[in-house]
Amino acid sequence: MSCTFKTTRRVEFHETDMAGIVHFANFYKYMEQAEHEYFRSLGLTIVDKQADGSIIGWPRVSAQCSFESPACYGDLLEIRLNIERIGVKSLTIEYDLWRDETKIARGRMKTVCCQFTHGSPMQSIAIPERMLLKFEASMDQAE
Repeated sequence: MSCTFKTTRRVEFHETDMAGIVHFANFYKYMEQAEHEYFRSLGLTIVDKQADGSIIGWPRVSAQCSFESPACYGDLLEIRLNIERIGVKSLTIEYDLWRDETKIARGRMKTVCCQFTHGSPMQSIAIPERMLLKFEASMDQAE
């Protein structure tokens, strides 16, 4: 997998169970944190306030994670993010989590670009061109 973005994070004590192993739900938080850092690296944000008062956001429509090896308190994890697919209105992002040479987990999230306007239901929208160009450029750099 070509990697679009990499980040690291250390496993904190409060993320583990009594055996010192990361609770599975935290892997979804790790993936989301990596996604937010990726957006910031492109000069974007997950919550993009518009001049008209509406907000462009990215709610998840699916998430999955498979676990290959335990992560433990104090481990330094590298999270490798790859854009698997750019749709008209959605991004599908893969995540590989590593500790040194050991693969810990692989996840995937699909997120949809939506506009939130006060008093109206959220509405999926085409990914704005200014965002789309940045996502595509980051994929080109990874190849």
